[in-house]
Amino acid sequence: MFEMLFKCPAARKRHREGPLVHARQQFLEDCERRGYSRTMLGKIAWVLLSLAPAFDSKPGGLTNLDIDLAVDHRKKFHPSGTRSIERSSSQQLFRRFAVAWTRSMGWFEDVTEKRWYDEYLDDFENHMLSARGLSPVTIVTCRERLAWLFDGLPLHRRSLRDLSITDIDEFISKRHDMGWTRRSLGALAGSLRCFFRYAENQGWCQTGLTAGIEGPRLYQREGIPEGPLWKDVRRLLESTRGDRPVDIRDHAILLLLALYGFRRGEVAQLRLEDLDWEGEAICVLRPKQRCIQRYPLLPVVGDAILRYLQEARPRTTHRQLFMALHSPIRPLSAASVSAVAASRLTAIGVNLRPHGAHCLRHACASHLLASGFSLKQIGDHLGHRAANSTLSYTKVDLKGLRQVADIDLGRLL
Repeated sequence: MFEMLFKCPAARKRHREGPLVHARQQFLEDCERRGYSRTMLGKIAWVLLSLAPAFDSKPGGLTNLDIDLAVDHRKKFHPSGTRSIERSSSQQLFRRFAVAWTRSMGWFEDVTEKRWYDEYLDDFENHMLSARGLSPVTIVTCRERLAWLFDGLPLHRRSLRDLSITDIDEFISKRHDMGWTRRSLGALAGSLRCFFRYAENQGWCQTGLTAGIEGPRLYQREGIPEGPLWKDVRRLLESTRGDRPVDIRDHAILLLLALYGFRRGEVAQLRLEDLDWEGEAICVLRPKQRCIQRYPLLPVVGDAILRYLQEARPRTTHRQLFMALHSPIRPLSAASVSAVAASRLTAIGVNLRPHGAHCLRHACASHLLASGFSLKQIGDHLGHRAANSTLSYTKVDLKGLRQVADIDLGRLL
């Protein structure tokens, strides 16, 4: 590894004879398999060499404090012919790889102080995952909202037993004053009710809290799903018809979002084995329905994905379909998929709220409705659990409304 990274004999000798040489070399090989570039591997090698003396004197049981001390007092090298690693890398870079390296050896112990409510949230998280089968995004969001509530409590109320409905009402009111919409406040109240219903069953808190949690009044299907016009979707897809790897990848992602109406998490979770090339089909995991749904692989989508696999996808051992194109090579997250859609829409001058991947799902539904498909067909295509979820799109059937407007209603009198 060191022979590949360093041309200078003195540098190679220093790395070979430094402390923890086998551990450093193994970590560098792991980084290489994860897709780090040769330049970055060279930087990591100097980081490890500068930190190795501190870790060699205390193998195992390293804490965040030990990492910080090692980074602050690291040995500084000035390899001939190269810039000093001290000048070219930040302290954050040192700490990041110090933690990753020591954790890979099993030496790092994360002793972050537990908050008083973490055990409750851990138990509730397991309940949401195992008993209710909720998606990871839903679980993380719910846990985050509960942490906001508990962190804002006065010191003398840092216990579920001491929590009152007044504390919960004040928490929701503060979110309202911060500009949260009624729909967001309704979702917040729903998360709180879900937790405190479970907490009451476990005997963690006072009884009756759940019944007292009230959110704002929401009217069924009051909001109109907002998505770009289909002509804008066509412009969006045309804007990614380039030869750059990022254009090739983004074009395939946007086709899946716009033509199939996939959610951002469903695109991020696609794996290579989900593509049935012989059967001309694509399979997607529907977390809300808890099933795998099979779709015909449209030729335009299949061609776009095939081109991405042949020309743009980095070589990696990961099985996820869509990957980051720069080191470290890693699968795209759901947030990254949404960021692709948002940035591409902004680039063509389409500004919507929300403007991520989900607005393309709305555009897909509206386009299908305008094309004459039934609500049942649209709901099945989008993977809706309930038929009511599709009814919102009837409010944007402007073509149908115009046909009604053309009728001479006076003859009906």
